[in-house]
Amino acid sequence: MAEIFIRNTNERISGEEQVREFLESHQVLYEHWDASKLPRELQENFTLTDQKAAVLKTFEPEIKDLAARRGYKIWDVITLSEATPNLEELLAKFEQIHTHTEDEIRAIVAGKGIFIIKGSEEIGYFNVELSPGDVISVPENTPHFFTLMENQKIVAVRLFIEENGWIAEPFEDPTFTTA
Repeated sequence: MAEIFIRNTNERISGEEQVREFLESHQVLYEHWDASKLPRELQENFTLTDQKAAVLKTFEPEIKDLAARRGYKIWDVITLSEATPNLEELLAKFEQIHTHTEDEIRAIVAGKGIFIIKGSEEIGYFNVELSPGDVISVPENTPHFFTLMENQKIVAVRLFIEENGWIAEPFEDPTFTTA
């Protein structure tokens, strides 16, 4: 279940309804899918190749429902782990504040990840720590970045409106400090 960490105050928010309420106040979509329906052999497999289609098939009803409600046209599966070539280089690229001209959405089906999102002036940056089943959509033009948690393992479904995927626009923010 997702948890929020507000960097300015060190406050933690947990519980599905409290997380949803906080994120909705920042126009961030939060939903929860039943990640336990993913076949056991895929739940701890962070080097998926041919099995990506099986992940998409497992969550097809949820994906199609979300796509219909939000206008997403294509989707894929991303897997990252210590077995990913150039993982540290990829993470360094991910860990830069940026914006997009469309929502950035991830449905975590295995592993863990964090979105760092710029909130209102009084909130500042907050971390959204995601676990299997958590679905989040960061609104277009919202400064953010995504990274992995300490275990550095994740399998996530990504949905897009644009067929070329998200285009990151760097966002310079002198108020941002790493955690």
